[in-house]
Amino acid sequence: MTNHDNILLNYNYEIPEVLIAQKPVENRQDSKLFVIDRASEKFYHRRFSDIIEYFNFGDCLIINTTKVIPSRLFGKKSSGGKVELLFLEPCQQSEEYKVLLKPFIALGKKVYFDDGYECEVSSKTELGETLVKFNKPGVLEFLQDHGIMPLPHYINRKGGLAQELSDFDKQRYQTIYAKNLGAIAAPTAGLHFTDNILTSLKEKGINIATLTLHVGWGTFKPITAMELNNHNMLPEKFILNKTNAEIINFAIKNNKKIAAVGTTSVRAIETIAEKVGFLENDRIYVQKRSGETSIFIYPGYKFKVINTLITNLHLPKSTPLIMASAFSSRKLILRAYNEAIQKKYRFFSYGDSMLIL
Repeated sequence: MTNHDNILLNYNYEIPEVLIAQKPVENRQDSKLFVIDRASEKFYHRRFSDIIEYFNFGDCLIINTTKVIPSRLFGKKSSGGKVELLFLEPCQQSEEYKVLLKPFIALGKKVYFDDGYECEVSSKTELGETLVKFNKPGVLEFLQDHGIMPLPHYINRKGGLAQELSDFDKQRYQTIYAKNLGAIAAPTAGLHFTDNILTSLKEKGINIATLTLHVGWGTFKPITAMELNNHNMLPEKFILNKTNAEIINFAIKNNKKIAAVGTTSVRAIETIAEKVGFLENDRIYVQKRSGETSIFIYPGYKFKVINTLITNLHLPKSTPLIMASAFSSRKLILRAYNEAIQKKYRFFSYGDSMLIL
C-alpha cells in the first residue's frame, strides 16, 4: 500500500507568481499571520503583532541567532565576462573556499575582484561545488564589504537590482537578533520579530531561549528523490549552551508551549533531543550540545520537544513545507496553503508568517 505522505509530488501546489514576495512589508510586525489550530483544524487570520496573544506566562520561544553573511560575490574572468560566486562555508579562515560558481569556468582559470583579490579554480566536487583558492587572506572581511546577500532565486535581483538594493537586503534579510556570523540564508520565520514584540513577550512572562544553527546550502538544494525517505539533508552546524537548555527544560517541566521560531530551530532542538535528550517523568529534556545535524523531518516523525511552530509559507516540494506537514499533517497544510492563496498572503522568504498551535 502506497504511503502518500512519503511521495514528493504530493507536496506540490500552484502558486501565482504575483504572491511571491519580492520585498518585505515596510514594518516587520505588519506581516499577516496565518494561524492553524491543529486540534480543531480551524484557521484564523491575524497580524504578526497579534502573536503575543497566543502565549502565556512560562511558555518558551526558541530563536536562532545565526547571522547571514553577504556571501554572493561578483567578479570577472580575464576576458571581462561576469562570474558569480556563492560561498558555501564563508566563515572558514583559509585560502581555499567551497563555492557555487556561475557560469562554471575551467580548472586553473582565475576570477578577479576589487582590491586586488583573485581566486583560481582548483577542483570540483561530485555535488556540483567548486573549490577556489584565493591569493590573499581576509576573504570574510572582504565579503562583508563587497558581498551581496544570498537571496533565494525567486526574489528578483537581476539587471543591477542586487547592487541597487544591497544595503536594503543587508538590513531586512536579517533578523533583529542576529549576532553569530555563519549563515548563507536567513532563518526567515524570525524576520517578523521586532524589539517591541520581544519586549512584550518578556513582559508577559514568556522566556526566550537562543541557539545558533548556521543555515547552509541545503536550504536551497531541491529534493530530487521521488520518495522522501531517500532524501539526504546536507549537514548544518549548531550550538545550544547550558543556560538556554535550562530555559527550554523549565517549559518542558511545566508543560508549557515550546515554540520554535523557524524550521532551523526545530532541526537543532529535535537533533539534540535525539542525541543527548534524557527522559524524566515521561518527558524528554535537552542538554547543551554543539555539532552538525542532517536531520530530515517528514510525516511520520514523532516530535520530542517542540509543540508549537512559527514558520513562513514555503516553496512547493521543499523541506520546510514537508516539516510543517509533519508537524500538523500534509492535508491540513495544503488546505491552509490553498486558503492563504485565496486570501492573497505573501509567500516565501520575504512573505507572511504562520503559527501552528
